[in-house]
Amino acid sequence: MPALAVTAVAAALAVTTGRSPAGVLAVAAAVLAGQLSVGWLNDLLDADRDARTGRPGKPVAAGAVSRELVAVATGIAAVAAVLLSLLSGVDATLVHVVTLCSAWAYDFGVKATAFSVVPYAVSFGLLPAFVTLGGPDGHWPPLWLVVAAAVLGSAAHFANVLPDLEDDAATGVRGLPHRIGGTASAGVASALAVFTGVVLAVGPPGPVTTAGLVAVPLSVVLLLIGGVLGRRPGSRANFTALLAVAVVDVVLLVVTGATRI
Repeated sequence: MPALAVTAVAAALAVTTGRSPAGVLAVAAAVLAGQLSVGWLNDLLDADRDARTGRPGKPVAAGAVSRELVAVATGIAAVAAVLLSLLSGVDATLVHVVTLCSAWAYDFGVKATAFSVVPYAVSFGLLPAFVTLGGPDGHWPPLWLVVAAAVLGSAAHFANVLPDLEDDAATGVRGLPHRIGGTASAGVASALAVFTGVVLAVGPPGPVTTAGLVAVPLSVVLLLIGGVLGRRPGSRANFTALLAVAVVDVVLLVVTGATRI
C-alpha cells in the first residue's frame, strides 16, 4: 500500500535525525494520516470513473463503503495530519501542509493535465524537509536529498499509472504519462529511478559509499531483466522491476540519510 510505504520511509528518515521513539511515532502518525486523506479523497473523487471501468480493489466505486463515510473519514484524516504535524513544530507543519495541498490538488484534477507529475515532485521532494525541520536541531535537508526525493516521486508517478493507462484514458484522465504513451512512460520512469540512485550516490559530500556503488548498477540490471521479461504479452515484469528499483532507491536514501543529513 503506497500510504504505508511513504510512512515507513518518513519514519526511517526520522530515525536518522536522532529523534526519540515518540518523535518518530509522531512523524509516522502525521504522514500516515496525510496519506490516508490523499488516498481516500482520490477514491471518492474517482468513484464514478472506477465504477465504469470495473477497477478492482475500489470499495467506494463498488458501493461497499458509502461515499458519505469516506468523505467524513477524509476530512478527519486531513485535520489529524495537521494536528499531528504540530508535534514536530510550526515550520515542519507548514511544510507538511504544502505537501498535502499539492497531493490534494493532484486528486482534484491536476492528474488529468500535462502537469500531473508536478504534485508528486513537490510532495515527495518536501517530505525530507518535514522530517528534518522537526528534528532536534531543526534544519532544511541538503539540496541533493530534496532533489533525489523529488525525482523518486516523479518516477513513482509514471510507474504508478502504467497499469491503469487504458482505463484512465477511457474515462477522460489524460495526465502526462497518458499523453506520451505507455512505452515512453515506462522509459521515463526507469530513467528517473536510476537517476535517483545516481543523485543519492554522488550528491552527498565525500566519497561515494559502497551502498551507492552497488545501488546504481543493481538498478540497471533489474530494469534490463524487467525489459526482457516484459516483452511477453500481458507481462507486468517492467512494472515489477520499477518497483524493485524504487525499493533500492529508498534503501539507499535511508542509508545515505543516516550518515549525511
